[in-house]
Order: sequence, then structure tokens, then C-alpha cells
Amino acid sequence: MTECSIGVCFDDFVLIAADSTTAQSIMVMKNDENKIYKISDKLVMAVIGEQGDSTQFSEYIGKNIQLYKMRNGYELSPKAAATFTRRKLADYLRSRTPYFVNLLMAGYDTETGPELYFIDYLASCVKTPYACHGYGGFFSLTILDRYYRSDMNEHEAYDLLKKCVTEVHKRLIVNLPNFKVQKVTKEGVIDLPSITAQKLAVEVAARD
Repeated sequence: MTECSIGVCFDDFVLIAADSTTAQSIMVMKNDENKIYKISDKLVMAVIGEQGDSTQFSEYIGKNIQLYKMRNGYELSPKAAATFTRRKLADYLRSRTPYFVNLLMAGYDTETGPELYFIDYLASCVKTPYACHGYGGFFSLTILDRYYRSDMNEHEAYDLLKKCVTEVHKRLIVNLPNFKVQKVTKEGVIDLPSITAQKLAVEVAARD
């Protein structure tokens, strides 16, 4: 899969990044697609896969979780939301209309803190300190294996994501120039500056 999403969970927050490229066959259609969906106040989901499936499934999950909040007066925890999402994906997998989507779900639980869940198109689900989807994940995981620490602050964590994106730009034959980044904390969801090939090139030039 030519798309890429990266999630990293730390002691006080979760960072999640996804590329902004929409491609069809050998053509790039756009470079500003948002693949990170806000599901609730402290829960986001990065979705990559078939274009129609990604949009439709993320909206379906988001609307159902909001409906649960309206009916019960409180939001689902990240674990409950991930379990619900996995179950719906599994149900559709056994139907005539399966969704081909890979998900990273990042949220903050008031009792257990930040959480990250890896969910793939076969409806497997696991809580993990860091995870990736797509071809870019092959290169990102090596960086995360080497440099990840759970006690990193925001600046260190953002630099770690930049290392991952730099490696994707360097090693992957497919061009994924822009990555949108969000942080999930106890205060909610916060947009961080996008990581782009242009910004990384400027930083390299400044160091040299």
C-alpha cells in the first residue's frame, strides 16, 4: 500500500501522522487529503486504504460513536472504541461488502492515560506503543525500534516522527511529500505543524 500512517504512544500523549497524498494508479490526484479523522474530543483515527472505503467507514464509525455519546451521556473509552471498530470491520469482512481499510486509533483515557491501537483490514486489533501502516511503515518501524522512548517530551517525539518521515522520503520509491500530524492529550486533540519534504530540506540546508 503506497499510503503511510504512523502512530506513537508516550507517557502523556499520543502522536499520529498520515500522508496527505491521494493517488490513482500511476497518477497523483492531490497532496492535501486529510486521512486523520476526529472521532470524539480525545479520540482520532488515521485511515488508509481504498479511497471510498476510507471515507465511508471512518464516517460510519464516527457517527455511531457520537450516537452512543448522545444516548448514554458519556463517550466511549479508546479501548471500547477500538473494540467496537474491530467488531464492525470483522462483521463487514464476512459480508459481501468488506471494507479494505487499515486503521490507527489514538486516544486518551482519563483512567489509563494515552492509548494507541493497531487495526488492519482483517480486523485484527492490538494495543501497541507504536505502529505503522503502508509501505512507509517498513522503514519507520526500524527508526522507532531504535530511538523510541516512552518518556519523550513533545519536542523529542516530534523529532522522532521527522526521522521516520525523512527515512520514508529517502527509501520509498513512491513520493509522499506531506504528512499531517496530530497530538492527543488529556486536553483533547491538537494539530501540530505538518511534516513536509520542503521543510525537511530547509532544515538540512540550515544545518549544512
